[in-house]
Amino acid sequence: MKNHCSELYFLSTIACQLSSCLTEEELELLAAQLKALGELLEVLSIQQSSCENSCENYQ
Repeated sequence: MKNHCSELYFLSTIACQLSSCLTEEELELLAAQLKALGELLEVLSIQQSSCENSCENYQ
């Protein structure tokens, strides 16, 4: 299992830096936009995987 501590530390550092220079409203908007981006990336990944599986079945 891969250790993700360095990734979490990196993300935590970014979050702290953003919180020090953005207003609460700006942080809320950014959080919502990043959440939407994450969900869209998840959908695209699932679609890509599904397409790859379908293509393999036809070969």
